[in-house]
Amino acid sequence: MTTISRQPAAAPHSNADPLQLIDVDHVQFYVGNAKQAAFFYAHCFGFQIEQVGDLTTGYRDAAHYLLTQGNIRFILSSGLTPTHPSNMEVAMYGDGVKDIAFTVFDAEKAWEKAVSNGAESAYEPRTWRDEHGTVTMAGIRTFGRVCHSFVSRTGAYDLTKVKQGGLFKPKFKRLEGGVCAPAAGCAPQMGAGSSILAINEHNKKNPCGLKYVDHLVGNVEMGKMNHWVKFYENVLEFSMFKHFDDKDISTEYSALMSKVMASGNNLIKIPINEPAPGKKKSQVQEYLDWHSNTPGVQHLALRTDDELHSIAALRSRGVDFLTLPDTYYEQVWDRVNGTLRQHGKDVVKEDHKRVHDLGILVDADDEGYLLQLFTKPLQDRPTLFFEIICRRGSQSFGKGNFKALFEALEIEQERRGNL
Repeated sequence: MTTISRQPAAAPHSNADPLQLIDVDHVQFYVGNAKQAAFFYAHCFGFQIEQVGDLTTGYRDAAHYLLTQGNIRFILSSGLTPTHPSNMEVAMYGDGVKDIAFTVFDAEKAWEKAVSNGAESAYEPRTWRDEHGTVTMAGIRTFGRVCHSFVSRTGAYDLTKVKQGGLFKPKFKRLEGGVCAPAAGCAPQMGAGSSILAINEHNKKNPCGLKYVDHLVGNVEMGKMNHWVKFYENVLEFSMFKHFDDKDISTEYSALMSKVMASGNNLIKIPINEPAPGKKKSQVQEYLDWHSNTPGVQHLALRTDDELHSIAALRSRGVDFLTLPDTYYEQVWDRVNGTLRQHGKDVVKEDHKRVHDLGILVDADDEGYLLQLFTKPLQDRPTLFFEIICRRGSQSFGKGNFKALFEALEIEQERRGNL
């Protein structure tokens, strides 16, 4: 029996800082069809379609699919009723990120502290409980359509157990071959289940190597970046990690500004972008134009320990990435390895020809280097995309690649008629 109450479960570590963030609990996407979207992310990016909460498990208003890879947890949600918020948002914005949820020691206390710090509540604390444990969640609003949920867990729903394959939440069931396991109270089915079984087995044998969410980027309107910087400073007690202005991020045609906010332990990093004046339209403004002039998450950066393997695996699955001109590689090695030698760091160990052949960007700073590559938009609207990033010491964001990256983005914008 599952119950939902307003009274949260008692949480351990009651003396901890209420806003101490333990992990990215999950990222929730609102999508038009969760089952179909689950197949897309599983096939293209190697995610396991692990659990479901839908009509068969007791949800009456929406279907939710849990996808996992490494320490990444995506919840894909679709409304089952005309007035469900996800249906309204998908109509306005297309598929995209709704909630970046943080694991905390006590969700109610975290929510209370954030609200007392000036946050607007998205929803009040509520607890899902059954005989196995509890999940308490409460949410605040952030830029545009996005919210942050605080999540605290007890018993079988503790995050450590979830990482080991435990149930995500009451009313969620594991999928075995794409259907609810009979032991979980679902009748065995045939057909579509074998497809999910096949793709999950394929992904286990052919991993893409994505480990966890490195950072996520929010796009806001011109003039609003500093407003949201203050929000993260005051409400969530983040601090500024990096700052890039229009001199750092510009081409002949467009520019943007960005400030990177980080939690106290640097576990969570959220760059906030706003457009800057230019001859033509920036990628941030294009995002806003096709996102109902509403701020939102522009991209998620997913960390890998082996960029070459991950990019090769993703390309073999049909993922479309931005294309760089060959001239990029005529200068990159002198620039990157020169910076590394200047600071006494080891030069790039990855095979240069493979990096070139796979179209990967490389950058360096005083701490080391990184490799990164950006997908094209994940849907027909030019909004959400992914970044695949590997860090070899560098904790920056590829400043040396900004010009080449933005010129590649502008080529795509021009093809779409949006530059």
